[in-house]
Amino acid sequence: MKSQNGKVMVVGGGIAGLTAAWELSRQNVSVELVEKSCFLGGHSIGFTCKATEKCQQCGACSVEEMLANVVNEPLINVHLRTEVKDLQKSDGFRATLAKSDTGPGPDEIIKGFSKNNDPLWVAGSNVSKLPSGAVKIDEMGSDTELEVDAVIVATGFAPFDPTLKGTYGYGEWKNVITGLELEQILRENRKILRPSDGKPPEKIAFIQCVGSRDKRLGNLWCSQVCCAYAMRMASVIKHDNPDTDITMFYIDIQNTGKEFPVFYQNIKSWLKFVRAIPVDIYPLENDRLKLMQLAEGQDEPSMEEFDMVVLAVGITPGPDTGKMAELFNLAVNEDGFLDSNSASANGIFVAGTAAGPGSIIDTMAGAGKTAYEAMKFLGVTK
Repeated sequence: MKSQNGKVMVVGGGIAGLTAAWELSRQNVSVELVEKSCFLGGHSIGFTCKATEKCQQCGACSVEEMLANVVNEPLINVHLRTEVKDLQKSDGFRATLAKSDTGPGPDEIIKGFSKNNDPLWVAGSNVSKLPSGAVKIDEMGSDTELEVDAVIVATGFAPFDPTLKGTYGYGEWKNVITGLELEQILRENRKILRPSDGKPPEKIAFIQCVGSRDKRLGNLWCSQVCCAYAMRMASVIKHDNPDTDITMFYIDIQNTGKEFPVFYQNIKSWLKFVRAIPVDIYPLENDRLKLMQLAEGQDEPSMEEFDMVVLAVGITPGPDTGKMAELFNLAVNEDGFLDSNSASANGIFVAGTAAGPGSIIDTMAGAGKTAYEAMKFLGVTK
């Protein structure tokens, strides 16, 4: 379907890109949505609902809804497994697209996180027996050129690599996992189970600020989402298994929204908060883990054992940030994210966590604002 209000290329199919594309289409603007991977939804489509007796306002349901909106909108043309190789300015922009090198190996099949992913399955070139609705990797991707009037860059973030904090044993000890992996465990099993033996953990530790507010790593920013995420997930675990003993090790607790004071007071009645970040984690028998930490007010380090440790890994700039900055003539801020203030004047805009940390709800709101700015540039609205 052709629009009368111009065409915008949105680069990145996470929640920021989906939201920007949807808002543009609502104003009869055509959208070319370019996503490097095989599936839309980014990191947030892998998150699970954290409702207990009531909604926890985590935003996971909003991602599902937005994904469904986008894949069913005729004004949005989706290019999966595709990246922008070149961008030239003329009256508008001429973008050169090419197939990306992401996807399953020759003998692998990968599945999207959401029933709204289309396709839901992508198979490697050597796979002969395909699930219903699957496509071969060779059939995906666009090698083409586009003429567009504006560009929105929504290339997202990279989760901090916890192997850089070697004393935590991530990748060595099965029951040290990231928050993203905890999401997937709950989504797949509808309950929390230890990776080592598939049993419910009786005692869990959340370690906050893994990769954030870390001077040694040069990551001085707060990732903004980790406190809310961990407390909401702890609430789900406690709701499903009331006898679970949960401790959160933290630097500072960040506000989670307008209902935070009540939420925080309620959760303090059963969630143990320790103002300290553990230094080391040691493996024990039965795949248990021992944490060494020096809590606020203590003179000597202490040890405590847990069945599972969850690392709240922070938000860091995406691996392609430098390339995106050069390609779209954008500046990079002091933390390594794209500088949204360097865009907009010439028809290129930045949305979402490509510009810095943010929650799902904040990212959606910001992407909607970015879409509005793009529409003003096109003369669609004032």
